[in-house]
Amino acid sequence: MKTSVNLEIAFTHIFTRRKQTMVAALGVTVGVAIYLFMNSLSGGFSQYSRNEMFKSSAHIKIYKSDEISKPLGNSSDTNTVNVIVNPQITTLSKTIINPNALLGLVKQEPYITNAIAQVDFAAFYNRGQAQVKGTGNGVDMVAYNAMFNTQKYMVAGNIKALQGNVNGIIIGKGIAEKLSLGLNDNISVSSSKGVSKVLRIVGIFNTGSSITDDSKSYVNISTAQQFLKEGTAYLTTIYANTLDADNSETYVSQLQTLTPYTIEGWKTTYADVLAGDKVRGTMMGAISLSILLVAGFGIYNILNMTVSQKIGDIAILKATGFLGSDVIKIFVSEAIMMGLLGTTIGLCFGAILINIMAHIYVGGPVGYFPIHFQLDLFLQSFFLGLFITICSGYFPARKASKVDPVAILRR
Repeated sequence: MKTSVNLEIAFTHIFTRRKQTMVAALGVTVGVAIYLFMNSLSGGFSQYSRNEMFKSSAHIKIYKSDEISKPLGNSSDTNTVNVIVNPQITTLSKTIINPNALLGLVKQEPYITNAIAQVDFAAFYNRGQAQVKGTGNGVDMVAYNAMFNTQKYMVAGNIKALQGNVNGIIIGKGIAEKLSLGLNDNISVSSSKGVSKVLRIVGIFNTGSSITDDSKSYVNISTAQQFLKEGTAYLTTIYANTLDADNSETYVSQLQTLTPYTIEGWKTTYADVLAGDKVRGTMMGAISLSILLVAGFGIYNILNMTVSQKIGDIAILKATGFLGSDVIKIFVSEAIMMGLLGTTIGLCFGAILINIMAHIYVGGPVGYFPIHFQLDLFLQSFFLGLFITICSGYFPARKASKVDPVAILRR
């Protein structure tokens, strides 16, 4: 019975002070909406950044890292003359020994969804006196497309035209523009080993990244091996995708037991980019949370003012048998009502903002603005907004519960 009376008193305070109630709810609305919007924006940018990474990089890559030369003598004996050399990268081949066997072992692992081999070489694209420096990638284009969906970024030609075509090449849009080349034109490509070939352009891609589009090209594996003057067993890198990209570091440790070669996860490769995403997410989260806390202080001030104005009523309630816990329930109930109203409207308003931004076309490979609905963020915004309003209501309520009715009524 007393519980229903407590709620009735709380409803009475809410409806008799409509303006203050709406102001408090509006503060929560703005805070929750901005919190939801900014964190959705941060999540969208992070997802877009991750998609950009995975356009041409796998979750895991296996390669033979550079070796540093060592002194020819290294003795602590004072009677021994040490031969001192300047440590530098050795000229040993960077090829993976028996790569096909290693590729087969990698594919057998239950957490690997796809794996391919690749040959990388430094390339120089020439037309007349013009030259563009870049990187050539020798791949099985069909398998490469299955992993990276390269066909999605093709603006001319088709990836299938490269399959089995040792005289074909697919180049980035930036290379084509710099050398004024188009589909089916010939391009002279030379390598750092002094090998030069004239290849026919069978495709042009545009990933939206100038670093990639201005330098990268794809040829057949056998063609890349010829550029490096290597045999058919020469492979430089193995790429692998896993069931869970976020858990790739665990898979790296497991794969390391299969081979002595360097195994690197995408989080290590893009550590600087991930750090930037984390800083941006933290900054946006801090700003939006600060706005939500300001809204909480608004509710605190309104309820604190209500306690001051209703101090006589509170004293009468306690004199007629209401406990301090009942007084706390009354004012916390008011805070919950304001919080529920403001949080619900805030979620709706935030959803509208997200929907508007998601339909803004940015253009290029980006397409529409990188923001989207995330259920976990909606739930997080709802409970966080409600938690802050409950805390904002509890402290004035606790103050009211300690009112001495005798002292107040004597005034």
